[in-house]
Formats: sequence, structure tokens, C-alpha cells
Amino acid sequence: MSLRNSFLLLLITAVFFSCDKKRAFDEYKSVGSAWHKDSIISFNLPELDSTKRYDLFINLRDNNNYKYNNLFLIVTLEKPNGYTKVDTLEYQMADPDGTLLGDGFTDIKESKLFYKENVRFRGKYKVNIKQVVRETGKVPGVESLEGITEVGLRIEKKE
Repeated sequence: MSLRNSFLLLLITAVFFSCDKKRAFDEYKSVGSAWHKDSIISFNLPELDSTKRYDLFINLRDNNNYKYNNLFLIVTLEKPNGYTKVDTLEYQMADPDGTLLGDGFTDIKESKLFYKENVRFRGKYKVNIKQVVRETGKVPGVESLEGITEVGLRIEKKE
């Protein structure tokens, strides 16, 4: 790639991210080619403006190796005072015919999944995300969830 093309790509990226006025936090973590059932993805949040309210989203990048229609997650929100809020969440990830939902033109899709709305933060918080997918009729969880490549957390300012 030439120096001119590199500069142009950097400029486009800077413009794209600077236009994202709602973003207060946006981070992804890789899980490799599969998300192990014991792997907990953690995000240490920066101290956010306590006078504002925020919406939280879980972002996922997945590919055609994801073979389930749904995704089950356990998400914990650890507050500075030691209190932890635990949510068990279910998201539809594919149409009944198996076509992955989400945005993207290739076999890699990006899904922005609603988590919480109208949250006020006071201090530093931590969010932990764990997959708990089960196959129909089986008690043990899926040990290695293929197709999920990255897990992210996004926090947006309310307008």
C-alpha cells in the first residue's frame, strides 16, 4: 500500500470515528476461532459522567461457523460498591433457515445486541460476559462455541 493510500485510509478512519458522537465506550476482545465455555470476557469501564445516562450494547463478530439460531449469555455488571447485577440474556443470531443476522457483506457479521438502557454510572464499573449455549436436550453447555470471533461492549450516551 502506498503512502498516499495509507494516509487516505487513516483520514477516512479518523472521520468515521470522530462522527460517532454517542460513543462513550467501545471495545472488542478476541476469543480466537471459538469461545470456550469457561472464558469470561471482561471490560473495565472508565469513569463516566455521573450526570448523564447511557445505553449498553453487547457487540459480537461471528461467521458462518456459528451453527445455532440463538445465543445465551450471562452478563454481570460489577458496581464500585461491590454489588453485582447478573443478567441471563438470549439473542436470536440467525433466521430459521440458518442465515446469520447482523451487518456485513461477507460471511463475517457484526451484531449490536441491546443489553441495558438508561443507566447512570457512579464510579468505575466492570462488565463480565460468558457464553452459556446449550444444545437442545443436553445438559452440559457447548464447550467450545465456534463461529464467535470477537466480543465487544459499547456504551452510548443518551440524547
